[in-house]
Amino acid sequence: MKIICIGRNYVKHAQELNSEVPTEPVIFLKPESSLLRKNHPFFYPEFSENIHYETELVYKINKVGRHIQKQFAHTYYDEIGLGIDLTARDLQNKLKDKGLPWELSKAFDFSAPISKFISKTKFSEQNGISFLLKINGEIRQQGNSKNMIFSIDDLIVYISKFFTLKIGDLIFTGTPEGVGPVKIGDNLQAFLEGEKMLDFKIL
Repeated sequence: MKIICIGRNYVKHAQELNSEVPTEPVIFLKPESSLLRKNHPFFYPEFSENIHYETELVYKINKVGRHIQKQFAHTYYDEIGLGIDLTARDLQNKLKDKGLPWELSKAFDFSAPISKFISKTKFSEQNGISFLLKINGEIRQQGNSKNMIFSIDDLIVYISKFFTLKIGDLIFTGTPEGVGPVKIGDNLQAFLEGEKMLDFKIL
């Protein structure tokens, strides 16, 4: 399985990073070893002093497809969860300044805490799914799928031009504004339409 991540998919997040708002999806990958499951704690890595949280809707692919047409895109997923794209921002900035790829700052071990998945049929409005992140009980991020620059169906169409989508692949759809650093001792809780999906600590 592969983890396909979308960068700068919310206008205000692109702006808070002083980045251009993309005209086509910005894509990077994480390996399976980046997954952090079952609310296990995240251990702060030695190579960074500025790990940031980025809370995202995550869609699980349910069948194989390539060159998928827009009218069929919605049939390629039936479950939705939440993930956090943990980013070594200090390392990412160094890599970006040198024009180098981001993988070291984005794809390191356990950099993708992932929740359980729930059926998309639980959501009456697929284009208006809300989610939020609390750190130590304080709301830090709030997002809604209606504010994504590229919808999940648009993303599936675009991604499948380049990569064959396979059963179990995950698409992290980008984060809204409000990203920031985590520190040792923090408790992160993420909610999808009010349902708690993630609850883990930084150690």
